[in-house]
Amino acid sequence: MSTEENNRENDIESDIENEIEAPTGFEGISLRRNVSAADQEEDRFQVGLRPKIFSEYIGQERIRDNLLIAIGAAKKRGDTLDHVLLHGPPGLGKTTLAGVIANELGVGFKATSGPVLERPGDLAAMLSSLNENDVLFIDEIHRLSRVVEEILYPAMEDFQIDIIVGQGPAARSIKLSLKPFTLIGATTRTGLISAPLRDRFGLVERMEFYSESELTTLLVRSANILKIDTDAAGPGEIARRSRGTPRIANRLLKRSRDFATERANSIITKEVADKALRLLDIDELGFDKMDRSILETIIKKFGGGPVGIETLAAALHEDKDTLEDVYEPYLLGQGFLIRTPRGRTVTEMAYQHLGLKLVDGPKQERLF
Repeated sequence: MSTEENNRENDIESDIENEIEAPTGFEGISLRRNVSAADQEEDRFQVGLRPKIFSEYIGQERIRDNLLIAIGAAKKRGDTLDHVLLHGPPGLGKTTLAGVIANELGVGFKATSGPVLERPGDLAAMLSSLNENDVLFIDEIHRLSRVVEEILYPAMEDFQIDIIVGQGPAARSIKLSLKPFTLIGATTRTGLISAPLRDRFGLVERMEFYSESELTTLLVRSANILKIDTDAAGPGEIARRSRGTPRIANRLLKRSRDFATERANSIITKEVADKALRLLDIDELGFDKMDRSILETIIKKFGGGPVGIETLAAALHEDKDTLEDVYEPYLLGQGFLIRTPRGRTVTEMAYQHLGLKLVDGPKQERLF
C-alpha cells in the first residue's frame, strides 16, 4: 500500500473515531439524566432489592415463562436473543426484568435512556462498545430522536450502522459492523413508538399490575433482605395499598419501617402499617391525595364529567402527561374513572369512596 493510501486510511479511521466519540459527562455503563439526591437515594434502595435471576423474580408469570423459553432456546442454539420491548405503567419492574434477562443469558448489560441519546454518535458509541450477545437496555425508548432512531434500524436488523463522515461534497458513508447484541426497550407510552421501530422487536410484552398476594410475597422478600421485623399481616396491609406496583410497595415498606422504628418497637404489624400509611395520606385503596383530588375535581367542578384531560390538568395545576402516565392507569384499572370520546368521567364507585352524594349519576359514555 502506498504512502498516500495509508494516509487516506488513517484519515478515515480518525474521522470515524471523532464521529463516534463517547458522550461527555457520563462514566460507567449507565447513562442517566441528572437526578436529585433524594432520587439517587431511592434508586440505591430499589437496586438493593432487585432480583438477579428468574428464580428470585416475583410476578409477571406469563412474561417470565415466555422469556425463559426464548432464553433457553437461544442459549441452546448459541444464538442471540431476539430484541425485547417491555411496556406498561411505571414502577412495574421493566428495568429489573432487563437485568434479569442479561443475568440469565450470562452476558454483559449496559443501560441508557432515550433522552440521553441526543446524537447518532452517542448511540454508535454505545453499540460499538458491546461485546457479542450483550444486552443494551434503553429506558423511555419512545423519547429517542428520529435521527437516532433511524440509526438503530440497521443495527437491530443487520448489526451494522451507517455513519456519515465529513461534511458537504466530501461527506461519505461508512458502514460499521457490530457484534450481535440484544436490545431491550422499555416504555410507558407504546403508542408513541413508531411502527418501524416496534416491528423490529421479536418479543413485545406488556407488564401488568401485581396482585395483592404477589406484592405480599415481594414485600416479605424485601423485609428479609432489609432485616425488617414484621408480623404475618403487616406486609399484606402494605401490599393492599400499593396500587399493584412493586416500586410503590417497597417505598411504603421503607416508610413503614421508619414509623415502626420511632413509634412501634421496630415491628411492622397491620396496625403499625395502617398508622404509617394514614400519616402519608394513603387510604385503604392505596389512593393518595392526588388520586382523590382528581376524582373530587371531576365531581365538584365538572359535575362528574366528561372533562378534557387538558382542562383537568389545568384545574389541578398538574402536567397532562403525569396525569395520563402516573395516575390515570390505576384509577381506570380499578373502575373509578372512564375515558370517553368527550373526556374523563368518574363512576359511581368514586362517589361512594369519597362519601359524596350521587344526585343524577355521572354521565358515563363509552367508546365501542
